[in-house]
Amino acid sequence: MIIGKVIGNVWATRKEEALRGLKFLVVQPLDRFGSDGGSTLVAVDMIGAGVGERVLVVQGSSARRIEGKAEVPVDAAVVGIIDSVEIESQ
Repeated sequence: MIIGKVIGNVWATRKEEALRGLKFLVVQPLDRFGSDGGSTLVAVDMIGAGVGERVLVVQGSSARRIEGKAEVPVDAAVVGIIDSVEIESQ
């Protein structure tokens, strides 16, 4: 899983039929300090997340299983909205 912050939305009027009805978000992965942690990605929103929220993202086959259809061309999905993160100091 990846921790990220939703930084935008994606609208696509023309897309693969299997993607109809799905909402897409632009997510910025975060590192353990809450700073940018890599390249942005587009993820299917399964839970109603919005811009500015920290979220949990799954990728690969786990993302396809969320929709329940292995043939859906999705490689990332938002599966949780984060309330808080606690990391032990070393």
